[in-house]
Amino acid sequence: MSSWTDSLRFAFQPVVNLTTGTVAGLEILARPETGDVLAEARRDPELDLGLAVSAVRAAERKETLLPLHVNVFAGTLADLGGLNPLHDAVRQAGRLPWEVTIDIVPPYTHVPWRALLDAVAGLREQGFRVCADGVGDGDIPLRLLADLAPDLMKLDAVLLERPAVVRSMRTLCEELGALLAVEGVETEGQCATALAAGAQLAQGELFAPPARLPAAEVFVPPPSPGAVAVTRPGPSVREFVRPAALLPAAASAGQVRALLTGSPDVSGVLLVDRAGVPVRSVHRSRFLLSMSGRYGHALYADRPAAKLGDPPRTVGVDATAWEVLEVVAVGDRGRTSDDVAVVDAQGRCVGVVRLADLVRALAETRVEEAAGLNPLTRLPGSDAITAEVDRRIAAGRACALSWLDVDHFKQVNDGAGFAAGDELIRAVGRALQQAASGGTRVGHIGGDDFLVLADPEALDALVSSVLDAPWEAGDRPVTLSLATVLCPPGGVTDHRQAAACLAPLKKAAKALHGSSWVLARAGTAGHEVRRGSERAPAPAG
Repeated sequence: MSSWTDSLRFAFQPVVNLTTGTVAGLEILARPETGDVLAEARRDPELDLGLAVSAVRAAERKETLLPLHVNVFAGTLADLGGLNPLHDAVRQAGRLPWEVTIDIVPPYTHVPWRALLDAVAGLREQGFRVCADGVGDGDIPLRLLADLAPDLMKLDAVLLERPAVVRSMRTLCEELGALLAVEGVETEGQCATALAAGAQLAQGELFAPPARLPAAEVFVPPPSPGAVAVTRPGPSVREFVRPAALLPAAASAGQVRALLTGSPDVSGVLLVDRAGVPVRSVHRSRFLLSMSGRYGHALYADRPAAKLGDPPRTVGVDATAWEVLEVVAVGDRGRTSDDVAVVDAQGRCVGVVRLADLVRALAETRVEEAAGLNPLTRLPGSDAITAEVDRRIAAGRACALSWLDVDHFKQVNDGAGFAAGDELIRAVGRALQQAASGGTRVGHIGGDDFLVLADPEALDALVSSVLDAPWEAGDRPVTLSLATVLCPPGGVTDHRQAAACLAPLKKAAKALHGSSWVLARAGTAGHEVRRGSERAPAPAG
């Protein structure tokens, strides 16, 4: 046996799901007692491959069911063109390739891109998942990162000092269909920043240090009071995925029973075919109840477990949490506690989601949303809109931020009464909502003031719909004023700069006669009057 194996041990560090607070996988880390085998492996692809194989075998000895993360240098993949010995080791360990993620480790300098991409394509054909490791503190070019299209991207915790960068990487992950993780998290403050910036996974000393035994439980701090996470149109099912307990479709009932009795946290087992596609779902309680009957073990132990299972419930990895609830709602009411299998584009199981996780998270989301809604219009306040502005700016996406209000609103209230004024505000809010299309967001920031965030091409239709309508309060005609700042990529750094641009535009719009609209481009002097006319000068004397 090679000398380097004599003094080599492995440690396991959990990869934590920040939404569910559970362990999503284990990264296997080489821990040589003497020498620097990692530095040697960086120069020797065969040695690096040997380390990866040994890591899988170390996990086999610990009998963990959790998905594994195995580190391989980018240069190793490019030089060897594949990892067939690793694939064989995974199969020999009784694991399925899609339970293993290959963490591609820098450096990338001098690594031939074409050879690396071909090797990654080969890994995917074998069923492995791929992670881009060390992003932000490594040397991977963005173009190569996009071409790799990893299933997971790991950022160094140093980037938490620049939350806008983390948010932009979350946006890139969404475009690539990847999850975002942050490595090296050591403090609760870093954890809160990672969650607020959009990271779904994390690992570091805060949750659990690397240890010789795989950790079954980890510490995940509760969200800080007032913390606001990155908002999305609907929570993605990816945020709730738990590891799945998988067995071959031909597994016996005795094999399933052994797995369940040895793993009390496993709520069910999925039986998958050779391609990893779920074919039957075995629910823990119903299965064990059948097996515990008077003749249950004698009847079923050696028979296929599939006979005690049900058709699996599945959703795609791009589904939202609401779509999972729909899948549960239309099925047998007796199966509401069953895990729902999450499958990739090839139908292979990537994990499961539990109904309890979804209900809790969606309830919290609704409570947070309700707390931020304006009680008069039931529209979100400024925080929701400005957070979305920052996200689009960080993603390099052009947007238009508009500020609308009612002209002389105090006089409207004084003349028509506050009830008529309230009804006018509600009507304006409804009109803005009805005119909003696609990615347009409408917020009521107090009094008669509204914020509208839209794509620039959606502006004209929205403005026409709202400003062309006749407005009145208590039979008194009313006009509206609208100020818009166009924010091209790089035009502003955050919502504060955009708001500062809007202030003089709002003043210019209020100086015009009739319903008005003033528009300007961030970073450019002057503005354009789209609607309204100059007021006539007051008569002398």
